[in-house]
Amino acid sequence: MVRVLALVLALVAGPIVVAGPAQAAPAGLGADFEWGVATSGFQAEGPPPDSNWSRYIAAGKTHDPYGPGPDFLHRYPEDIANTAAMGVKVFRFSVEWARVQPTPGAWDESAFAYYDDVVRQIRSHGMKPMITLDHFVYPGWIADRGGWGNDETVGFWLTNAEHVIARYAGVGADWITINEPTAFALKELTFGGISPLGVPLMTDRLVRAHRGAYDLVHRLDPGARVSSNVSYIPAVESGLDATFVDRVRDKLDFIGVDYYYGVSLDNLSAANAISDAFYDITPQPDGIYHAVMHYAERYPGLPIYIVENGMPSDNGKPRADGYTRSDHLRDHVYWLTRAKADGANVIGYNYWSITDNYEWGSYRNRFGLYTVDVLTDPTLTRRPTDAVAAYRDVIAANGVPADYRPVMRQSVCSLVNPPQSCLNPPKSGAPTGSSGS
Repeated sequence: MVRVLALVLALVAGPIVVAGPAQAAPAGLGADFEWGVATSGFQAEGPPPDSNWSRYIAAGKTHDPYGPGPDFLHRYPEDIANTAAMGVKVFRFSVEWARVQPTPGAWDESAFAYYDDVVRQIRSHGMKPMITLDHFVYPGWIADRGGWGNDETVGFWLTNAEHVIARYAGVGADWITINEPTAFALKELTFGGISPLGVPLMTDRLVRAHRGAYDLVHRLDPGARVSSNVSYIPAVESGLDATFVDRVRDKLDFIGVDYYYGVSLDNLSAANAISDAFYDITPQPDGIYHAVMHYAERYPGLPIYIVENGMPSDNGKPRADGYTRSDHLRDHVYWLTRAKADGANVIGYNYWSITDNYEWGSYRNRFGLYTVDVLTDPTLTRRPTDAVAAYRDVIAANGVPADYRPVMRQSVCSLVNPPQSCLNPPKSGAPTGSSGS
């Protein structure tokens, strides 16, 4: 998700110095704020059906084989129960096109029965489903037709979308049409699904697919909210918005944002994304403030939902700087609270993810609230990280304590949304106090 930025930063990356204190948190996020978790079908379910990604793995294009996967396909009752026990109210998952339509014109009712029960269990625990229609994966028979390099894919995709939307209309879901469109096109380019010249064509087709799905949801599931989550690329997102978000602005009920990494004069570590060493990127929690304010200013009137945010660790090992998953969670919630205090209509936050999963070629980047060692633990035991208790406390308090000070100090001249993020500090007051890692 940060490769575009990393290619730029690789030329200028230098030593990382985390600096700058922050003031105490303002009031909470509001009684209606939605706390959630997220996962995706291919990454978590287990050995996948024939798809573009199962073929990339079979062709040796990834670092790790898939193996048994985290087995959400059979362990979803445990994962959903673990989620509900934290007080979470939104559970995001994807209905995998390759699983429910393994061949043209044929629907797998056993696959749908599985998703039916996922929805049932989410709702029985008092949570709302957030259903993603496309999370980077399409069936092998679509790959045989050229994938998103073929204009006919839009029609096939919308047929599947209509089938899924009609089945789950009325369950109180929010809908995400296409996960991270910019990152999707980049991954397809990286793994050979499209050519360089195919990137703008694929983006055009994703725009058409989203617009069509938005209309389908509002026809088949009146009152449901629809969006597509943006993979926020610091320093360049304003330009990238023009390729997708600006073109679907009239077909969004909220802005969905995935924020993972920042960039600033004292933090250029996102260059580590070039080698997929996401765990070596120094988190920049204050960047989520600037990402949110970017959209609050660019699309006034649209609510903002953080659809994904989380911190990768290196195979589950502690970070060398001592920064923990619970630190990362609280720090980001603090900066979301600052954004809300400064006028941004932030309505929700999903942690990525409920368990460790297959991060598009490798199990090394561990994002889970519950860690799962897929490659060496045949029991696939879910082991809670320190962030499980932290998230439970954050949700119960609807934010961080009023006297909370971020562990990671505020960056020096944030370039998350340049030049505004450097020139305009948070409006709710100049940083005071002292803390840092």
